[in-house]
Amino acid sequence: MSSEGAPISLAVVDDDPMVRAALAMMLGGSSGISVVAEAADGEEALRVVPGSGADVVLMDIRMPVRDGLSATEELLRTHPDLKIIVLTTFDTDDMVLRALRTGAAGFLLKDTKPARLVEAIRNVAAGQPMLSPSVTAQLIAAVTRDDTGKATHDRALAARAALAELTEREREVAEGVARGLSNAEVAAELFMGVPTVKTHVGRIFAKLGVENRVQVAILVHDAQASG
Repeated sequence: MSSEGAPISLAVVDDDPMVRAALAMMLGGSSGISVVAEAADGEEALRVVPGSGADVVLMDIRMPVRDGLSATEELLRTHPDLKIIVLTTFDTDDMVLRALRTGAAGFLLKDTKPARLVEAIRNVAAGQPMLSPSVTAQLIAAVTRDDTGKATHDRALAARAALAELTEREREVAEGVARGLSNAEVAAELFMGVPTVKTHVGRIFAKLGVENRVQVAILVHDAQASG
């Protein structure tokens, strides 16, 4: 993994060679980011990413041979320290939601502006998943859209059991996170210091066994669902 001051090593996985070339050219020229690997599908990603030294992976979802979701699940299973950003057109794609549940660090639209994409890669490499309140709200709203009643019920029971492990204060912080609030916004709402909120968020991640704020939001949403 990259150390402080070292370039961020990036792998780009997309079946469109033009997209790969454009991303590699754009990001490779950005200070502090080095494109170390490219792959045209999920199967190739499983072969080239682990040995590339990549810290962050830009992963398209819809690809031939092996889709990005399956590749994300397998890469994170075998290399849990990888930070994977899902690339999508966000057409209410339920696969984005599933990718985030597996521990992907977030997602970006394919038409994201270059400066925003660079910022996203840097933030994710630093352990800060790229999420926004509006996007989080859309994702959480889609969680149980196509679920059966039993699936909703089972997830609700599991989520409630997980959240029961939190203290009352941690639950309040988790609920703020689920609404897409930043640490600073949670701190202001709960009359706490930002460092204290960060500490609570870290404990919440550990207790719930999650990697990012969207996963916390999904659990809180599931716990509130009826089924």
